[in-house]
Amino acid sequence: MTKEEEDYFETYFDLFSTQGWKQFISEIEDSIDTYTIEDIKDDKHLYSVQGQLQILKRFAWFETGIRNAYDQILEADDA
Repeated sequence: MTKEEEDYFETYFDLFSTQGWKQFISEIEDSIDTYTIEDIKDDKHLYSVQGQLQILKRFAWFETGIRNAYDQILEADDA
């Protein structure tokens, strides 16, 4: 792993360890949980809700994606 890659991941790991990040993700997950099928009015609203959920889920899964990428680089370096 290059020094730039190490710095890149360390910056994210520092972010993920903060209370602010944990609070942000908790609120994102709470927002995701508020969506219900009963609230969807029509197909236009459905598409809007799908887009909103996609964005919220990208935030919710961001840390996992960064950690997985880090692990893959470490595994490739070990090979």
